Amino acid sequence: MAPKNPVVWFEIYVNDLKKAQKFYEQVLNLKLMDLPMPDSAGDGMQMMAFPMEMEQDGASGALVKMPGFESGKNSTIIYFRSEDCSIEEARVAEAGGTVFQSKQSIGDYGFMVMAQDLEGNMFGIHSQK
Repeated sequence: MAPKNPVVWFEIYVNDLKKAQKFYEQVLNLKLMDLPMPDSAGDGMQMMAFPMEMEQDGASGALVKMPGFESGKNSTIIYFRSEDCSIEEARVAEAGGTVFQSKQSIGDYGFMVMAQDLEGNMFGIHSQK
């Protein structure tokens, strides 16, 4: 089997699911969907999923609100794909977040922006132009 991108799922833990949903929908110009939890997930867990196609390679994921898991103290950074990351960068402050690192070149690998959401979770936006 040929090697593929190894990441298949991500979760961004939040304390205020509705505010986080609005932030990511506004910055990334997409719609999140409610992801129903199985009974085995326990009480209190809620998820809002990013758009996904299960038959395609690549990662999708969800915003997660779960008792005992706080936002903003994670050590994993998720990068969202973009045509031109300066477009999403311009939406971050308007949506209530903070641009940590403005668009910068990463050489042959394109460009990136680093930002923080409303709850202090760091995330990246990547583009080739």
